[in-house]
Amino acid sequence: MRIASLLPGTTEIVCALGLGEHLVAVTHECDYPPEVRTLPVVTRSLLDLPETASSSDIDTAIRERTRSDLSIYQLDMELLSALQPDIILTQALCDVCAVPLRQVEAAVADAATQVLSFEPTDLAGIFGAIKAIGRALGVSERAAQLVNDLTLRVERVRTTAAQASHRPRVLGIEWLDPVFSAGHWVPELIAIAGGQSVLAAAGERSRRLSWPDVIAAAPEVIILMPCGFTLERTLAEATALLPQRAGWSALPAVRTGNVFAVDANAYFSRPGPRIVDSLELLATLIHPELFASWGPSGASAPLVLQ
Repeated sequence: MRIASLLPGTTEIVCALGLGEHLVAVTHECDYPPEVRTLPVVTRSLLDLPETASSSDIDTAIRERTRSDLSIYQLDMELLSALQPDIILTQALCDVCAVPLRQVEAAVADAATQVLSFEPTDLAGIFGAIKAIGRALGVSERAAQLVNDLTLRVERVRTTAAQASHRPRVLGIEWLDPVFSAGHWVPELIAIAGGQSVLAAAGERSRRLSWPDVIAAAPEVIILMPCGFTLERTLAEATALLPQRAGWSALPAVRTGNVFAVDANAYFSRPGPRIVDSLELLATLIHPELFASWGPSGASAPLVLQ
């Protein structure tokens, strides 16, 4: 069996199912578990930007390419063909997140190659994708056990969060400039972790927010999770950018020191097994009195402004 994974989340799923040795190709964004970094890479970004590019610069570049109906990623069709995968795992949820499905299908010349696409927008969808990949790869029982283990962890968070005397208003921010809400599964995670998601509903796409709407929502906890950003990059940009916005210092979350940056590149952005780690991380930030040390260490930090 030869597997090409064109999404970091599916790469993580394959490895969690114990089939990492069957991976023959991954994307330039696949970095977990660490051993996948040595595999052939069949994608690259077409955004001509330095690594230090700001959120605003990235947003502008993406909008320019999508306006012209140009892809953000390039698929190395020659290399992919040479690697002869039996199964290609991809997605059709977001053209900004990975190679578009239509581009993958156009690249597959061998009719025997199976292309599986996933579009999870909630926990059920993510767990369903794990099971579907398990069936396709011949490890259905292993996938079912993995989903069962993840579900038990989710329910443990839900049960513990039910003890909270207050469910704070929580705003997840998926992009800093312009400001976007964190949609899809994030509002669901917030609810399970004992918060009330504001300006985003479970299962819905992330959307651009007006700053007056953010002020009016008066979030008590703010989680900064720019898609694909590391913790360090998020802290640096948020520290420079957010205090300049009108009314920032008056927000309840800012006044009480409940603004946190997280490593969204490792968590939150990827619909795979670590989405439950993301839930546990959220719980520690929303209700530290109930969830001390539950989440992955080193994955979050408070936004401290001088």
